[in-house]
Amino acid sequence: MMEKGKVWLVGAGPGDIGLFTLKGKEVLSKAEVVVYDSLVGDGVLAMIPRSARTIDVGKRAGNHTMPQEQINQVLLEEAKKGYRVVRLKGGDPFLFGRGGEELELLSDNQIPYEVVPGVTSPMAVPAYNGIPVTHRDFCSSVHIITGHKRAGKEYDINFKALVDTKGTLVFLMGVTALPDICRHLLEAGMDPDMPAAVLQKGTTAGQKRIVATVATLEEEVKRQGVITPAIIVVGQVCSLAQRFEWAEKLPLFGKKIVVTRPKGLISKMAAKLRVQGAEVLELPAIETEAIKDNEKLAKALEHLKDYQWLAFTSPTGVKVFFDEMIRLGKDLRSLGQIKIAAIGEGTKKALKERGLIADLIPQVYDGASLGAELAKTCEENDRILIPRASLGNQEIMDVLAKRPDLKADDIPTYDTNYVSWNVIDEEAEFEKGEIDCVVFTSASTVKGFVEATKGLDYSKVTAACIGKQTKAAADQYNMKTHMAKKAAIDSVVDLVIELCNH
Repeated sequence: MMEKGKVWLVGAGPGDIGLFTLKGKEVLSKAEVVVYDSLVGDGVLAMIPRSARTIDVGKRAGNHTMPQEQINQVLLEEAKKGYRVVRLKGGDPFLFGRGGEELELLSDNQIPYEVVPGVTSPMAVPAYNGIPVTHRDFCSSVHIITGHKRAGKEYDINFKALVDTKGTLVFLMGVTALPDICRHLLEAGMDPDMPAAVLQKGTTAGQKRIVATVATLEEEVKRQGVITPAIIVVGQVCSLAQRFEWAEKLPLFGKKIVVTRPKGLISKMAAKLRVQGAEVLELPAIETEAIKDNEKLAKALEHLKDYQWLAFTSPTGVKVFFDEMIRLGKDLRSLGQIKIAAIGEGTKKALKERGLIADLIPQVYDGASLGAELAKTCEENDRILIPRASLGNQEIMDVLAKRPDLKADDIPTYDTNYVSWNVIDEEAEFEKGEIDCVVFTSASTVKGFVEATKGLDYSKVTAACIGKQTKAAADQYNMKTHMAKKAAIDSVVDLVIELCNH
């Protein structure tokens, strides 16, 4: 019999992946079952381990939301089977998230659980819109109210008491009831000129702000339009929004960028794009796996003294090579006088992290250029070891073949597998025009992206490519392709800013 499982109620925050807590991330990484709702941001959903079973209980289309009682039952049943269950909820589990109800059944059945609080939208969303929920010149309290009410029922809220607090009022889930909320506040004696705002999809690329007064907000929302989720903020602090706004000033504000990367590699590209204000969705398009029992590589490592050059074409190639060296009981001293070539900045950095400085890096970061530089630099009869992907581009070998005296050992060290992702519907997001750009850092990530989005009209995809080979791969699918001036992360970021603001 399996031992009893455990449930973690994890707050995913309001959308921006940077607001997901460190503890939430750690717990999610070890989940075996993830039960999630429709308010969880795409960036957080993309962090769900592929090994975990996922249960979507919050589909919005057609309102196919699983009833709360059934969600409670799912958590209980999965925990009873012995699984580590993460209940992933938008915002914070205990703020109108019905987390307390989910714990009742678990508690009654002696199922162990933990609660991981999340950054909550009534604080974070105004902050991303330049609205401090308290300010000593205007108010000394903030009140969070659910704007949701049962069909055909009146609000069970003392609006007079709320008005009398003279504090900031934040209504969640109340956009459809906006006319009622404003009417009740006015009837309770609120000044019609009191500033008020509706804040749409705060902290994400869909962020939008409408500021008016309690008397005019309904009309202004009708005129400008608003999409849920959105919150209503009422109070003098709303008048500070234009003065204190900051997100809108970032170069990639309001832009949603997809970054494709090998699974397991932390994306510096994504981090740099987020600094510029983009909402970034990181999708592992490919998975790299070291070739097991690699006799060719083991043989080459036994005869390292026979090589004059060691050439790397990717950071993954560096990792796999040195992992295998260590497995066979060798360290950096085994390299002796071998000179090292790297295809570009990422590979150069991976070597540097292992205490090695590349002797040769081509000006243009691609296989043909690396081959040309080696052909030009190598002495007569030099021998070159090239440990790389099993599906590596042939350009480097074709160029080196022009120097028949050189012996280049092209040894496959890892396989590239394409990863499909079932939690996020990228196709629907492209069709709705919600994704502004996709960043590709290799030809293999292009292929991985295509494998994961079969059926997509690729002519709708704007692709920012790191180099010639990557652009050529994207061109095959009729994407709107653009190439960075240099094959470096900063240059690709500059390209994305240019594409999104032209």
